[in-house]
Amino acid sequence: MENNLKSGFAAIIGRPNVGKSTLMNHLIGQKIAITSNKPQTTRNRIQTVYTDETRGQIVFVDTPGIHQAKNKLGEYMVRVAEGSLKDVDVILWLVEPDSYIGAGERHIIEELKKTNVPVILVINKADTVEKTKILEYIDTYRKVFDFDEIIPASALRGYNLDDIVDTIFKYLTYGPMFYDADTVTDQPERQIVAEMIREKALHALDEEVPHGIAVTIEKMKKRKAASGSKIIDIEAEIICEKNSHKGIIIGKGGAMLKKIGSNARFEIERLLECKVNLKLWVKVKKDWRDSDFLMKNYGYRKDEI
Repeated sequence: MENNLKSGFAAIIGRPNVGKSTLMNHLIGQKIAITSNKPQTTRNRIQTVYTDETRGQIVFVDTPGIHQAKNKLGEYMVRVAEGSLKDVDVILWLVEPDSYIGAGERHIIEELKKTNVPVILVINKADTVEKTKILEYIDTYRKVFDFDEIIPASALRGYNLDDIVDTIFKYLTYGPMFYDADTVTDQPERQIVAEMIREKALHALDEEVPHGIAVTIEKMKKRKAASGSKIIDIEAEIICEKNSHKGIIIGKGGAMLKKIGSNARFEIERLLECKVNLKLWVKVKKDWRDSDFLMKNYGYRKDEI
C-alpha cells in the first residue's frame, strides 16, 4: 500500500502578513501557527503535517516572512525563511492580489532563481478583488518568473485550498510517510502554548510593542482537580524591551494582562482539551532582539537553521 503513497515537504514563503500561517492552519484543519494582522508574527520554522490516507503526506514548512532585517532577530528570521527553500520538494509563494511587484517580492524572486524546486505561486486574498483583475495579476507575475503553477486562492475563506493540495501532490514523489498518520505538528506543546500567548498579546497591544515581545513557559504541570478532572497549571513570562512597554502590557489595574491571559487560556484549553490555570508575568530585557544569548534563551537558535 505504501508504494501508492506520495510524501514530501512544501515550504510556504512570502513577505510578512500575506496569510502564510492562516493558509497552513486551514490546510491541516487545526490551529498550530499563530496569526495576526501585524507583520513578523511567525518567527521560527514551523512544520505541520497533512495526511491523506489514499494519497500520502505533505509536511508544510511555514516560514517567517522574508523582509528587510533591522536587528539580529530579523536577520535570524530571514535566514530561517531563505534556508527553508533548499530542503523542500515544492515551494508555495504567497502574494497579495496586486499588479505592483515591489522590492520585497523582487528579492524573493532572486532567491527562487537560485533553487531547482518547483514553485507554485498562490495569489492569496483573491476574494477581495474582481476576477478580471486576478487575470491581470497572473500576467504580471508570469513575466517575472517561470512558475510551475499559478493558483488564485483565499486562505481565510477556504477558496481553492483543495486545488492547492492537489497541485502539491502532483510534484511529490512516491515513498514512505515521514510522520504517523495522526501527527499534526513537530512543535512541542510548550512552544505552541507560548506562541498562543504571544498571538493574544499581538492582537491586544499597540503597534510599537509587539515586535519587542517574546514568551517563555516557566512551568507547565498537569494535576487532578478534586472532581477528578485534569487541570494544567501554566506559568509564563512575557518579555519586553522597555519599562514603558511593560506598563502598556500590564495595563491600568492589570486589565491588559488579564485580557491577554483570558484570551490565551481559551485557545490553550481548546488545544489541550482540558482546564488550564494560566499565570502571566511581564519582564523587561533591554534590546533582547540584538542579543545572541537572549535570543537563544527565547527559542531562536542559529544552530537549527
